[in-house]
Amino acid sequence: MVGLPARGKTYIAKKLTRYLNWVGVITKVFNVGEYRRKLVGPNTPHDFFKHDNTEAQKIRKECALAALIDVAEWLEGDGEIAVFDATNTTRERRKVIIDFCEKHCYKPFFIESICDDPEIVQSNVTEVKLTSPDYQQVNKEEAMNDFLQRIEHYKDAYEPLDDELDHDLSFIKIINVRDRYLVNKVTGHLQSRVVYYLMNIHIMPRTIYLTRHGESMLNVEGKIGGNSDLSERGELYAKGLADYMETQSITDLKVWTSRMKRTAQTAAEINAPIEQWKALDELDAGVCDGMSYEQIQAEYPEEFALRDQDKYHYRYPMGESYQDLVARLEPVIMELERQKNVLVVCHQGVMRCLLAYFLDKNSNELPYLRCPLHTVIKLTPVAYGCRVETIPLPIEAVDTHREKPKVIPNIKREKHLSGGHSHAGR
Repeated sequence: MVGLPARGKTYIAKKLTRYLNWVGVITKVFNVGEYRRKLVGPNTPHDFFKHDNTEAQKIRKECALAALIDVAEWLEGDGEIAVFDATNTTRERRKVIIDFCEKHCYKPFFIESICDDPEIVQSNVTEVKLTSPDYQQVNKEEAMNDFLQRIEHYKDAYEPLDDELDHDLSFIKIINVRDRYLVNKVTGHLQSRVVYYLMNIHIMPRTIYLTRHGESMLNVEGKIGGNSDLSERGELYAKGLADYMETQSITDLKVWTSRMKRTAQTAAEINAPIEQWKALDELDAGVCDGMSYEQIQAEYPEEFALRDQDKYHYRYPMGESYQDLVARLEPVIMELERQKNVLVVCHQGVMRCLLAYFLDKNSNELPYLRCPLHTVIKLTPVAYGCRVETIPLPIEAVDTHREKPKVIPNIKREKHLSGGHSHAGR
């Protein structure tokens, strides 16, 4: 990361890390500010950040090097991408990072956030820094004044990435959040993917609502998948959901559903534009579609046991895995990042995948996230994460959640019901 304080670097770093982990690239943020606070404590006065404070400069360099050592340890282990979150505002500091990457044969990519819009900077200062660990138990006005002076110290020494001087480096400049981008020397699939993601995110206030369809006839029968209509209680939920969304008074609300009848019927009475997405269809259970778990266990005991063994990667014969579903939902996530207020009416498997993205859940947790029927989950993105509110509507429904078994048999697949598909995801 590169940029002055209060330019959204940590927001971008955390959001990018969450996305990469969600798509299966093992990523971790290394925030140099945390190393500094461990060494010198919180509430560090602005003088510490002066460019000519040689003692402080020595400490700050020590913290950066300590973070880089941890980066190397992470990448030599299971890690695939490390996000080095610091200001890195001088060419000298970036040279340290470049030399480090060359020594270890790592591929550096710089993300510079530039913002000269006073409203955005003021918003960042107010929302993020006044709740920062740097200003614990400090009067808000004092914290604001101190932090603004800290920014001025950084400005004195700031050397932005330069089109000519840094033409050999891979980087993206994000200018005033989403006004303009400058991309230089992007190489490889991962860098391209990072750039595409960064060009879709925004920090405008918005709310995302997630809900499953109302109770369906197959839910009542304890069967998975299918394309059945709503039950009587499901129809009541459709009315209740429309009433609830009316209370939210959102003028620019958009509603997204799958192509399945039960989601379209659930959204039918909501007073907002409705768009159907094929990508929001439920996880394809293949040969097990329309069966109950008891039937699957009786007819395909090996498949039933294999799914319990690794639910995220297991692929139903002639169907999908959760890993496949995450890949299918990536365009939905990209579009959600571009939108303002959206209600997504979807299915249990789909909702688990979407929640895992917003709540930073790993692949072991994702398939067991609890997503009850007749419940709205309200997500409000905030500085470094997501505020979550769960709103159950007072309409009864069956419980379709299946807990992770306490005892899982260790077996291997002996034959393929799917004509060649293994249980491992793509």
